[in-house]
Amino acid sequence: MWKLAIIFYIIIGPTLAGFGALVPLTIYGVNDFNALFLIGSAAAGALLAAPASYLVARRVTHLMQPAAWS
Repeated sequence: MWKLAIIFYIIIGPTLAGFGALVPLTIYGVNDFNALFLIGSAAAGALLAAPASYLVARRVTHLMQPAAWS
């Protein structure tokens, strides 16, 4: 499952980091933003992607398990 989570992180990580980088650009504009706020929000997005990719991988792994027919 960890290999699957890493594969999902390759997709989810840059996506959430990009969303995080858009926050200060949206709030302050392109010409008047704080670079540390830009880096911090992009890093926060990348950090939030780790548990998100784990949860997605766990859900996909659970869906791939054969159903127990009783």
